[in-house]
This record gives sequence, C-alpha cells and structure tokens, in this order.
Amino acid sequence: MIGIVTDSTCDIPEDLIAKYGIIVIPQYIIWGDEEYRDRVDLQPKAFYKRLVDDPLRPTTAQAGVEDFLKGIQKSVKNGANEVIILTVSSAMSGTYNMAVKASEQAEIPVTVVDSKGPTMTLGWQVLAAARRRDEGADLAAIVDHLSELRHNLVQMVGMQTLEYLQTGGRIGDAVKWVGGLLRVKPLVSINHDSGRVQPVGLARTHQKLVEMLYKKFFEKLKVGKNLRIAVLHGNSPDEAQTLAERIRKEFDPIELIVNITGPVLGINTGPGALALCGYAEP
Repeated sequence: MIGIVTDSTCDIPEDLIAKYGIIVIPQYIIWGDEEYRDRVDLQPKAFYKRLVDDPLRPTTAQAGVEDFLKGIQKSVKNGANEVIILTVSSAMSGTYNMAVKASEQAEIPVTVVDSKGPTMTLGWQVLAAARRRDEGADLAAIVDHLSELRHNLVQMVGMQTLEYLQTGGRIGDAVKWVGGLLRVKPLVSINHDSGRVQPVGLARTHQKLVEMLYKKFFEKLKVGKNLRIAVLHGNSPDEAQTLAERIRKEFDPIELIVNITGPVLGINTGPGALALCGYAEP
C-alpha cells in the first residue's frame, strides 16, 4: 500500500482528493496577527473577498516537518507501508525541504518528489501517482512516470496585474518586466525544468490576455487524443466555465477540471487570474 501525500497548493478538487485517499497538508496564510490553514480555516472565496477589501496584504508560511510527519502517520494508520510526497516547486517554496526532513524521520520508507510547479502542475502529478498506484504500479514505476509526465506538462497563468506576483516574491524570471509595467496584464508560464516562473507576453486588455493565454497554451501543448486539462481561476467562476466549454468543444479532452485557485497561490496571482494547466498522455 502506497500512501500519497501532497500540500494544499495542488488545487485538486475535493471529490478527487476523497476518491483517491490523498492526504493534503495545508500551507499557512499569515494575515496581520492571524494565522490560517490554507483551504481549512480560510476558504478561497472568503480569501479573495478579503484580499480586495483589506488594505493589509497577507503573506504565506510553508508547512513544516511536523505537518508532514502527521501526514505520514495518517498514511500508516490507513495501511500504507511506504509513502510518496509530492510538493510545490522547490524554487518557489521551502516546502520540499520540509518534506525531505520529515521523510528522514519517518518510520516507513518515504520518497519526496519536487513537482517543479504550483497548482495543477502539482495536482496532475498527484492524480497520476494515485492512478498508477491503483493500477498496481510500484513506487519506482510511479516516480519514472511522473518524470515523463512533468516534461509534457504546460502551465500558463494570465493575471490582471504583475503587482501580486512581485509583492509575493514568486516573480522568477518575469522580474525583467518590473519597472513601470504594473498596469499591463502579464502572461507567465512555469518552466518545469527550473520550477520557476518565466515571462510569456503582455496584454493591454483583459480580452486580449485571455486570447493570448488560450493561444499560447495550446501552441505549446502537444495536442493529442488524450488531453487532461485544468482551468484555474482567481474567483472568476463564470469566466472559467466559459473557457472550459470552449476547450471542451474544440479539443474534447478526456478530463477537464475547473477549480478556484487556493489562497496560498492567490496571494501571488491575485483576483481575476486565469490559468490553464495540462498535458497529453501518450
């Protein structure tokens, strides 16, 4: 029995988390003197409303060694005799290092995987690990599969402003845009080799941003018959659903997920952000 543990930046819908018995370790949001567990004490919709209304900006804190040890122990209680932990990119957070330290203290063998990205870059790998496990694959085969999958993943994020990415400290290689460009709408991608944010393009209007997101994403994606695509949004459910229907009609993916981006990532992308993340299976 292989237990699967991840952190709350995965943005996997709750029904799939429950279906595959995935243990999710919450990251933390610090808002003034208040501390919240991501998607536990602070839900996404409430977070985005406060982000707009509250002049005080929140920050984040990574899950710690004890948090991951509790997740491993929960896996053991569920019958696991080995565990795989998948985390948000180590280039964006110290979460991976905390998971590694926890693995060294665990009572059973624990393998830690750096997903090299946030949100459904992490989420798709977690789901793939769970599905391969349920098909009977051993841990080594799962890890090999994730490495192959990761190189096929494409993730792009369109934001209303560069401001949140800059103040959140996750700007990565898009730092070249800083300096008088906060009024434009940036499109960035995730480099799944470095695990960093990289610039793609700039738009003057929201509609042009959405079109650029759609075009650039599918240009980079190796389109095939077996597409798995996620549409993520910063509390813009109607627009996300419209985008999902467009994808469904044009590409007919075998799996299409729509979900709201959680608070820890929303701090960096801001309200109204839209993201596409997916891959084509062989």
